[in-house]
Amino acid sequence: MPVTQPVSVPAAVTTKLSVEHVSMVFERDGKSTHVLNDINLEVGDGEFVCLLGPSGCGKSTLLNAMAGFLSPTSGEIRAGGEVVRKPDPRRIFVFQERGVFPWLTVEGNIGFGLSQLSRAEREKRIAYYVKMVGLEGFEKTYPQELSGGMKQRLEVARALAVNPDMLLLDEPFGALDSITRLIMRGELLRIWEAERKTIVFVTHDIDEAVQLADRVVVMSARPATIQQIVNIDIAHPRDISSPRYLELRDGIFKQIGLAHKV
Repeated sequence: MPVTQPVSVPAAVTTKLSVEHVSMVFERDGKSTHVLNDINLEVGDGEFVCLLGPSGCGKSTLLNAMAGFLSPTSGEIRAGGEVVRKPDPRRIFVFQERGVFPWLTVEGNIGFGLSQLSRAEREKRIAYYVKMVGLEGFEKTYPQELSGGMKQRLEVARALAVNPDMLLLDEPFGALDSITRLIMRGELLRIWEAERKTIVFVTHDIDEAVQLADRVVVMSARPATIQQIVNIDIAHPRDISSPRYLELRDGIFKQIGLAHKV
C-alpha cells in the first residue's frame, strides 16, 4: 500500500530532512503531467537512504526538490528544520552526468568551493580528500586523463570538501561499466562510514540499493507514491549471497511486480 503518513526515523536519530505531503505537477503546452503524489518521508542524520523505482517515475524530480532546484506544487520539504526554497551549500547535489570542471586539475576541482579558507587550510583539506578518495599522485591531472571511476571519485571528493550536511546523488554510477560500478559502491560506502554524511541516493538498480542503503524507499510508477520502505538490517560489508540479503532483495522485486530470476 502507498505510504500516506510521514515515515519517521528511529527515535534516537535526529531528523535531517523531512518531506511533507509533497506533490509535483508540471504544466507544458496546456497539458499537466502529475509526477509526484503526496510523498512523505523523513531522513535521519547520517542515514544512507536510496530512492528506488522505475525509470521516469519521479525519483530525480524528488531529489531536485530536496536540493532546492524545484519547488513542490504542494507540500513542503524541510532540511534542518528550515523550509527548502533554493539550493544551499549545506546540500550538495552530485549529478548523473559527471560535473567535474575539465579545465581544472584534480586539486583545482576539489578546492573549487574553498576560497573562503586560508591557503594553508585549503591545501590541507584538498590533500585530505585526495587521500580519502584514492587519487594521490593525480593532484595535477586533468579530468580527461582520468578513468570514469576516478572522475566519479573526484566528484564525490569535491562535494565532500565543502563540508555539506547532506549529499544528494542522482544515479552517479549509471554511466560506469559493471565492474567499476561495483568498485565505486564499495568506495562510496567506505567514504560514508568515514564521514557519516546524510546521503540520499537515487537508483533504479535493486541490487545497488540493497548493497548501499540503511533504508530503501520503493516508489511506484508515475505519478509516484511511496509503495514501501524497506529497512536493510544487514551490517556492512554485505554478503550478497546471504539468505537475508536475498530475502530483502527478492522482496523488493515482488513489491514492484517482478519475480527475480537468475
